[in-house]
Amino acid sequence: MSGGLTAPGFWWRQSRSAAAWLLAPAGWLYGQIAGYRMQTRPRGRAKVPVICIGNFVTGGTGKTPFCLALAEQLAQEGRQPAFLLRGYGGRLSGPVRVDPSQHDSLAVGDEALLLAAHGPTVIAADRVAGAQLAQTLGDVIVMDDGFQNPALHKSVSLVLVDGTTGIGNGLCLPAGPLRAPLGLQLQQADALVVIGAGAASDPVQAAARCLARPVFRARLTPSPQPELAGRRVLAFAGIGRPEKAFETLRALGADIVEQRAFGDHHAYTEADARELLEAAERQGLMLMTTAKDMARLSGAASPALRELATQARVFEVEMRLEEPQALMRFLRPSLRDAGANVAG
Repeated sequence: MSGGLTAPGFWWRQSRSAAAWLLAPAGWLYGQIAGYRMQTRPRGRAKVPVICIGNFVTGGTGKTPFCLALAEQLAQEGRQPAFLLRGYGGRLSGPVRVDPSQHDSLAVGDEALLLAAHGPTVIAADRVAGAQLAQTLGDVIVMDDGFQNPALHKSVSLVLVDGTTGIGNGLCLPAGPLRAPLGLQLQQADALVVIGAGAASDPVQAAARCLARPVFRARLTPSPQPELAGRRVLAFAGIGRPEKAFETLRALGADIVEQRAFGDHHAYTEADARELLEAAERQGLMLMTTAKDMARLSGAASPALRELATQARVFEVEMRLEEPQALMRFLRPSLRDAGANVAG
């Protein structure tokens, strides 16, 4: 979730809890409003194809790593992808091209900095205005999130779903994690991408196939770090699902003695940094975090935050497409899609 909030655990239980039932009427109303908004006509169209990478639920499913993997495939096809995103967690509304040498996460958000390290990146609260700038930087726009936002015409929408959590309890915010009713979202999706193993996404896959939507697969793979085997670690993360990061660290052999989960896009404070540094020193633990968290810490002005950025180590993960050529065959017709002028 954005804004530093942590998703409640009952969202991800397929058996609906009392809290979910209590909030269900509010979720139904939210879903109706969000669904209606999704169906409104786009007010703008880019001059280049727009590939939207979205998800059905709030929180992290690996959209940013998937954007990077997709951009790599597009580059191999001779395309010049430019990234476009909202810039959650940043103060700038844009449109602005992200420059890692001038912007920090407080200005543009952590995801924008990660993308900008790999290609031209634009943040914009107004995605139509953002597309006007992004189309000058590449011949295809890869949009990180924005699936539920109808403002900009999308040439194709790839929607990610986590194999282990699926759509949780299947209810809309605030009763569950869905951003709009699943059936309506599936109608707007062009293809499904299942991230990782697990059976939780099976019902969504079946529904997608009933609508003749293709299903692709990808997985997040940690980069080997043999030095982590047996190391005693204090792990901290402020991402959509911090527990996934901790599971990855354990899979790399780390002994997580202590873990601290913060809300998605959490803005670390001086007090947070001091507490983490003191806890690690007191117990003789190595500090480990994610690339997104490090993007928020890098360039910090306060002493404790600078020290945390210096001492913490990042464990890297990358998205791997299981059948990249099949995905590219599916995308090629959409890559020929080009609009007239972008509406203001």
